[in-house]
Amino acid sequence: MRFRASIQNIHTFTKFTASLATLGHIAWVRLDEKDVRFTVIPEQGTQVWSVLSIDTIFETYTIQSAAPDNTINLEVPLAPLQRALKSAQNAVAANIRLTKKDNIPLLSVTITTQTMSSSAPPGTNGHASSDEPNSTGFGTGEEFREESVDFFGARQDRETLVTQDVPVRVLAPASVEGLHEPRCREPDVHIVLPNLMQLKGISDRFTKLAMTTKGASKSGFGSAVSGPKLELSGNMHGCLRLVLNTDAMRINSLWTGLENPELDPSQVVDGEEGLANHPSTRMKAVGDSSGQSEEGWATVRVEGRDWGRVLSVGRLGGRVIACFCHEHALILYVFLNGDEPGGGDSVLTYYISSYAT
Repeated sequence: MRFRASIQNIHTFTKFTASLATLGHIAWVRLDEKDVRFTVIPEQGTQVWSVLSIDTIFETYTIQSAAPDNTINLEVPLAPLQRALKSAQNAVAANIRLTKKDNIPLLSVTITTQTMSSSAPPGTNGHASSDEPNSTGFGTGEEFREESVDFFGARQDRETLVTQDVPVRVLAPASVEGLHEPRCREPDVHIVLPNLMQLKGISDRFTKLAMTTKGASKSGFGSAVSGPKLELSGNMHGCLRLVLNTDAMRINSLWTGLENPELDPSQVVDGEEGLANHPSTRMKAVGDSSGQSEEGWATVRVEGRDWGRVLSVGRLGGRVIACFCHEHALILYVFLNGDEPGGGDSVLTYYISSYAT
């Protein structure tokens, strides 16, 4: 069993692992010849199923195992991996490989850094002098002593290697074959979300406000166990609404003019006929683009702090499509920026269950 790769997009890889680490401590990582998959399944909260094309984060990539497609399954602690990658932010090169020390499997991250050093003979401080110095630092005669260039403190580049080891578990194929993405019905609404960092800022303010009001603690929206709930709604006319509703207050933020992507009939069961009967088609027939009509909205209720952690993926950029299954679940598809090598082939999928009222 072998795995070794050079990391070409260290910033993307670091921000990606940081966004996952906010949602869970452990990731199931599947490596094979086709792609790289990171899956986080916490006991409570949002699940993440991500598929990254190899060249999204790696340059050279070597993998070998006895499993089909040379698959290797690992259980990886996210916080140590994030720390190892964060230390490589200013590296000139970074590599990752699967190895073993004292019979413990490890992901070893090797970082190459470059430092500058200078040297000068003792007592000179890098300044030229003559046999008969005066106040200008030069002798009064016309002849000057010649010195080597090292005398002036030649700069030298030096490379330093640093290796950080992340303990992992190698999983047998049989132990992960039963894992699969949650199954959801066809969405009622699909809409492109606004800038996630803007949405996160507003969501976090709503959550903090709910936690500081007495009314929130008396309602189901602010229990100490799960925290304040936020109500998120969308329609098929480009509208998104975020609501905080407690015994003490009701406040909301509304976005209009967002995009509702067209569905591809070839990707819908029964093609054109299936598209005509799709839930989102029926939702589009009601409501309007002003956001004032109460018809045609699909709504889910999310735990505020968990939702804020989900939105941290906004640091990666990219296009995000939210699919609403009314009163059931919210599914986010995060497509990484196309300007990253291979980014168009990489998608992170977030499954968020809706809380009951």
